[in-house]
Amino acid sequence: MLSILIPTWNNLPFLKLCIDSVRRHSGEAHEILVHVNDGSDGTLAWVREQGLRYTHSSGNVGVCLALNQLAPLASHDQLLFLNDDMFVTPGWDTALVDAARALDTPIYYLSSVMIEPNAGASKQVVSKDFGTTAETFDEAGLLAYAASLGRSDVNGVPTQPTLVSRSLWHLVGGYSIEFGPGMSSDDDFLMKLWLVGCRTFRIVGKSVVYHFGCRSTGRVVKNRGSREFLMKWGMTQAEFKRDYLDLAGTPAGAGLPNVPTPSGRSRIKRALHGSKPYPLEDLARWDTGVPRHLKLD
Repeated sequence: MLSILIPTWNNLPFLKLCIDSVRRHSGEAHEILVHVNDGSDGTLAWVREQGLRYTHSSGNVGVCLALNQLAPLASHDQLLFLNDDMFVTPGWDTALVDAARALDTPIYYLSSVMIEPNAGASKQVVSKDFGTTAETFDEAGLLAYAASLGRSDVNGVPTQPTLVSRSLWHLVGGYSIEFGPGMSSDDDFLMKLWLVGCRTFRIVGKSVVYHFGCRSTGRVVKNRGSREFLMKWGMTQAEFKRDYLDLAGTPAGAGLPNVPTPSGRSRIKRALHGSKPYPLEDLARWDTGVPRHLKLD
């Protein structure tokens, strides 16, 4: 079974859909763990009524702190980060678990095929509109479409939801809080996985998830994640993706070093940003009550 980590921030209609889909469309009764940011919209009361294990902060602490509070509660050997505005389709979990079992290493990052109403330019995200609100959601249409997709696995491409082993999560320290409230925290996590030898970044074609999209990020004060990634790692996210992630698991990537080497262009860009007080400048733009919101039980 999986331990499913779901951060949520006053998104109750979507959270209800998300958890209902996990309960109805999963092959096993997985452990569901929820971090409730604020919860004054009824989320906190509903999570308690459902008997779910949860952590709570009285304000929005962002995805990094939320996930890091949830992860120590996990009982199972695999952790799955699921957004609260995602809806899973039948077979989603079985496909991920089978893919993990077929590997000869616990060092992997597996994700699902995502369908979004406005997918943008990504070739790996399927653009198909089955609703953007709980009221307009067309579940029957989605399930029929998902069953007909027939996608193959794609290597070298990480998306979400995120499945990793619990041992790998703790080895790299989970999500880095300097990326709070969360922009580019995924890319930072991928870099940490690369450094410990992870080369399996895979979209599992038989695992299909619908993502309503940006139900929380559209409300949050964003950190400048691309700049923070550059300052921390010395290279741009685009360079890391193009020269490393995209080649993972291919013959061309077999000889790539465990520690990526920044190009001259990245070094120059980093120098130009060097006068900025990374990352404290962005962290200072958080909700001023964040340090007081956390509850450590």
